[in-house]
Formats: sequence, C-alpha cells, structure tokens
Amino acid sequence: MFCKRIYSLGTVILITLSAAIGGFLFGFDSSVINGANVAIKEHFSCNDLQLGLAVSLPLIGAAIGAYFAGRLADRFGRVSCMLAASILFFVSAIGSGLPFNITDFIIWRVIGGVGIGVASIIAPIYIAETAPAHLRGRLGSMQQLAIVIGIFFALLSNYVIVYFAGSASNTIIGFEAWRIMFWVEAIPALIYGIAAIQLPESPRYLISKGRLEDAKKVLEEISLENVEYEMYSIQSTFRNSRPARLSDLLEVFEGRAHIAPIVWAGLGLAILQQLVGINVIFYYGTMLWKSVGFGESDAFLTSLVSSGINLTMTVIAILLIDKIGRKPLLLIGSFGMAITLSTLSGCFIFGADNGILSSSSGIIALTAANLYVAFFAATWGPVMWVMLGEMFNNRIRAVAIAVCGLAQWGANFLVSWTFPILVGENGIGIGPTYMIYAFFATISIFFVALFIRETKNKELEEM
Repeated sequence: MFCKRIYSLGTVILITLSAAIGGFLFGFDSSVINGANVAIKEHFSCNDLQLGLAVSLPLIGAAIGAYFAGRLADRFGRVSCMLAASILFFVSAIGSGLPFNITDFIIWRVIGGVGIGVASIIAPIYIAETAPAHLRGRLGSMQQLAIVIGIFFALLSNYVIVYFAGSASNTIIGFEAWRIMFWVEAIPALIYGIAAIQLPESPRYLISKGRLEDAKKVLEEISLENVEYEMYSIQSTFRNSRPARLSDLLEVFEGRAHIAPIVWAGLGLAILQQLVGINVIFYYGTMLWKSVGFGESDAFLTSLVSSGINLTMTVIAILLIDKIGRKPLLLIGSFGMAITLSTLSGCFIFGADNGILSSSSGIIALTAANLYVAFFAATWGPVMWVMLGEMFNNRIRAVAIAVCGLAQWGANFLVSWTFPILVGENGIGIGPTYMIYAFFATISIFFVALFIRETKNKELEEM
C-alpha cells in the first residue's frame, strides 16, 4: 500500500505544460506537410511514390529518434533530450523552406522527424514521472492535447497563408507560400528550447543516478509532504545501478526467453493506433478532398474543421480518462472507428462517379470522417500515450517506451507511405484503402478486450 501524497498542483501543471510543448511541435511538424504536399509535388514534379517518401521518410527519422530517446534519456536526462529536440525542430523548420530538390527537402524533414521521435518519447516519460497517480491520466493527456493543438495550428497557419496567397504555390512577401508554412515552426521550436532550460530534472532519473539530494529538492518543489517516503518508494524499484537493456523486456518461461506480455500489450497499442489510418486525415487530408471534387480553399477548410474536432474531443478525453478509465475508452473508440471507417469506405466505393463524390455521398463521407476523428481523439489518441507512460515499471520504462515508440513510428511510416500509392492511378482506390483501416479498427476491439489491463489510479511503483 502507498500512503496518500499531497502535491503542489500548480508546480506539477507548469512542469507538464512545459514538457508538452514538445507535443505541440510533434503535431505541428507532422501536419504542416498537409497544406504543402500538392505544391511540393508540382514544384519538384514528383510522382506518387516520391510524394509518399517525402511525407513518410521523416517518420523513419521519428522512429530512430524514438528508439534512441529512451537510452539517451537514461544517460543524459529527460531535460537534455528536450533541449536537443528543440534544436532539431528549429533546424528542420528553416531548412525545409530552403530545399533545392526533393532529396534536399526530405533530408531536412527527416531531421525534424528525429526531433518528433525524441519529443514523442521524452514528454510521456517526464510527465508520468512528475505527475501524481490520481491526476496522471489527465496530465499525461496534455501530451496528446498539445499534439492536436499543434496539428490545429499547423493547418490554421496553412489556411491563413493560402487565404492571403491564393494558393500554396503562389508567392507572398517574396516567397512561395509553402516555404513560409515550414518557417512558422521555428517560433515554437525556440519557445520549447527556452522552456526546457527552465525545467527541473525528473526525480526518478536523478535517483537512478544516485543524485539523491538533487532528487529531494525536485520532489520538495512538487510534493508538499511525504518526500522521504516517496524517495524510498522510488529507490526500491531500482534493483541495481546498471542501465536498462533490451534483454530486460524478456522473461523466462519453461527455460526459454520470451518478450514479456506487458511489452506485447504496449507494442499492440502503439501499432494499432496507427494502422487505423488516422494520420492519413492529417497528412493528406487537403489532397484527398481536392481529389474527390473539393476546391483548394474548401479542402483546406475541411482539414481545419477536422483538426478542430480533434482538438475538442481531446479536451473531452482529458476530462474523462481518470473517471471512465483507459480500457473502456479504448473499447468505445475501437467500436466507433470500425463503424465510421466502414461508412467512409462505402461512400467512396458506392457513392463516387469517376472518383468524384456525389453531393449526398460527400455529405455522408464528411460526417463519417469527422466522427472517425472524434472517436479517435476522445480515445486512442491520448489513451495510447498515457498508457505507454504508465504501464511499465520504473526499471524498464524508458527502454520499453523506446521500443514501442519505434514500432509506432514504423506503423505510421507504413500507412503514410502506402496511402498515395494505394489511392493513386495504379492503386486499389480510396474506398478499399479505408476498408483496410476499418479492418484494423475491428481487430483493435478484440486486442483491447483480451490483452489490456486497466492502469487508472495506480502508482508507477505498483506497475
């Protein structure tokens, strides 16, 4: 049993919001391409394969950043990794607006992708290690809220830029509009770096390094009492001083080493969150709606509306996650996404003429797409990140999240790279592609029901 702890809530929230700026950049950087991909395709005369690589290869960078972030966080600290991520975001933002060819552009985007990967892993680790158990779900959800705010502002800034320029390919203040879309990101990247410098290090990291006095000072800033007991509880979970290794994710059963069930559960959550195809909406939404009959301005506005729904429902998720629990929300989301994705697929299969949606099919498709976004944002979007931050024990948390993050970004790459190919001239079409995503949403129902355990209101030291 763990004694009740009283926390300095204002300090914890400030720490959480500062750390979550990385989530904002995560969302902004990954979605800013939505408004620029058509212009980039025209500017560099790209085919569908090249465009898919331009959008998806940064996700390989994110996978690499996510995989190594856990180890780097255990070696150099959580705050140092946040600062490194802010530098990567800034460099990528400037370079992405100054490419000479498509290869050059991809390189700059991959650099930003590494930053995304680092930020995606560090923020949930840091927030989970500083937040009290009874509020950890809500505060952990700030990561996802920051991500969707970043997505919203990326699409909003794209819409505003295109509104004044007339098109992403047109010139504004002496530069093509799509270049300015990327340069906007440099501002929050600088803010992230400044915020990171001000943050205290994670007390659990400090204790793992034997810096007990430093850890005590941080805990005294966060906790109003029971600091000594909390330090003892954390220390007891670190059985030796060596860093966690991949082998720690294995357990021996009948004389053979197997991946621990909790790791399989984390991997399943990470991969299924992407295989339902959510990022197709935020990476290719503008291009998708233009391809089925929407004008450029309407396509931008439609993507912005979807992002607004994403933001609103994420706020609702934050209010519900510590009341309803993680597993019930995941099940609700899985059922909702399976139904809406199937409906969306049907609209494109049966309601389109030569690839153009009819008026009635267009209304149903838009409604289904936005309901799909709503179900994802209220459930799988934030819950997956919260659970990855809290489902593993202190000993393996960083390395386990790193492996799950690698899997998550790998799945993201697969979906993002294949989408323009699947819906292109030689592909299977939009309808069958969405049916694939509906299939994985259905699979997620059974996965959650069978393999996911509730983590609501449990201390990290109980995991």
